[in-house]
Amino acid sequence: MKVTLFATCLVDLFQGDVGKAVVEVLERLGCEIDFPEEQICCGQPAYNSGYVKESKNAMKRMIGAFEHAEYVVSPSGSCAYMFKEYPEVFKGDPLWESKAKALAAKTYEFTEFIVNVLKIEDVGAHLEGKATYHTSCHMTRLLGVTEAPLKLLQNVDGLQYVELHGKDSCCGFGGTFSVKMGNISSEMVHEKVHHVEETGADYLIGADAGCLINIGGRIHRQGKPIKVMHIAEVLNCR
Repeated sequence: MKVTLFATCLVDLFQGDVGKAVVEVLERLGCEIDFPEEQICCGQPAYNSGYVKESKNAMKRMIGAFEHAEYVVSPSGSCAYMFKEYPEVFKGDPLWESKAKALAAKTYEFTEFIVNVLKIEDVGAHLEGKATYHTSCHMTRLLGVTEAPLKLLQNVDGLQYVELHGKDSCCGFGGTFSVKMGNISSEMVHEKVHHVEETGADYLIGADAGCLINIGGRIHRQGKPIKVMHIAEVLNCR
């Protein structure tokens, strides 16, 4: 099975190890991976800020970059969902609407792909300790991926899962929200870290780089002994 990696900006620029983990896990599961170097930002920051017209050039570039793909897999539910928005953005466009629909139909979030397409719930990972999981907003509420990451975590040998209180609450990142509403965002992530600490977890696991950078930054500044990991890194532990 051929899989094309949609790495996302944050993984490409700040969390290269996450991208590496995605590739290594999928290769062990029998996938052949390719990475189109012409991929750029999916256009989400501009689109969500109301600059729909201006974001279309980036979207067209991404449609072209992944036109050859059999499956597109991303380690970010938020960015994967943005591809699902493309058909609405290009609705009525005689050239781009059909291309946008084709891309949306073959795009999957990383854990969704493993569980729902590859039909695998145990990847043979091993990690000792207690962990809790942050459910990011776009991935759960918009993309609708809720069960796949938990099924995979429950099959990680040695890992004890503890549910996070207030798991449905936003961490305060929200893309440009954390910049435009910095004071509110700061209070939201403070509350999130408090709930993480309450679990007594050794690890905070998530599936979106933006959330993990936001929460991880607060954990680091407060000197909390909690390791922040993307779920791809957890599943890559042997």
